[in-house]
Amino acid sequence: MPALRRIAVLALEGVAPFELGMPSRVFGNARAKDGSALYEVTVCTADGQPVNSDAGFSVGVTAGPEALAAADTVIVPPTHAMPGLLRGEPLPQALVDALAHIRPGTRIVSICTGSEVLAAAGLLDGRAATTHWEHAPEFQRAFPRVKLDEDVLFVDDGDILTSAGVAAGIDLCLYLIRADHGTAAANRAARLCVVPPWRDGGQAQYIDRPVPEPTVATTTATRAWALERLAEPIALAELAAHARMSLRTFTRRFRDEVGMTPVQWLTGQRLEVARQLLESSDLPVDLVAHRAGFGSANSLRQHMRAALGVSPIAYRRTFQPQNPALA
Repeated sequence: MPALRRIAVLALEGVAPFELGMPSRVFGNARAKDGSALYEVTVCTADGQPVNSDAGFSVGVTAGPEALAAADTVIVPPTHAMPGLLRGEPLPQALVDALAHIRPGTRIVSICTGSEVLAAAGLLDGRAATTHWEHAPEFQRAFPRVKLDEDVLFVDDGDILTSAGVAAGIDLCLYLIRADHGTAAANRAARLCVVPPWRDGGQAQYIDRPVPEPTVATTTATRAWALERLAEPIALAELAAHARMSLRTFTRRFRDEVGMTPVQWLTGQRLEVARQLLESSDLPVDLVAHRAGFGSANSLRQHMRAALGVSPIAYRRTFQPQNPALA
């Protein structure tokens, strides 16, 4: 039976209720094959006292900062009661004292503008991070030491992970389940939450911009077409031809809709297939590479090392440690 992982969710004054409840729901749906819980989620406050949400009701808790000291993962949802953080104002001392309870090496996660709290605490200095796209310009001015990427849904920078607005927090929670316990556990949790286990693209597809004319074509159908053919070589010209666009128009529209280039997207989708096969099958790496569309094991190794920092064999051992075939 996998060890129970402890998660502390820090409710701050002015907390957004949806994001506050999100970790309990998503991680609460993560179960081992025998049905046992994989996570213990505790909601706490900086001083153990109730806080007011931004929805007009108070949030009572049974834990204070001691929960942060006991946690393997600390999650900070957004608050709308600290707008001064983006103007350079410091964190309240009680919050600073509470964050000091977090043990070194603890995984720290922010949802949406909870990243402002982490940045104000100095935890994101020199680190890659993201936040809600609407707050990105102010965030960058307030915290210039943070390597902000406003185009992605979430950023994994090792022991600190940040997500974009609202639903991206769900994406990040599912990503953490997958990292901790594999694809099958994350997929089961996603099904119970009735959400997709993985979303394509980044925030670029959600940023407010003029709505295109109804007659303007999109790349949606072409992406679906490509997903059915990932094992085959797919040239950029083929994608543009399928979408009935010029190469230049297709590339520009694809980036506007998905937040990355067609080549980057294709590589990401193929890596996703390879990861699933490595986690759930005993297929030789050569065959995994072929089915994922990389052509050769060497190509797969290069892409996995660039994207994940590990080889296919090392990745498989992480997710199938009890597999005798890997001994």
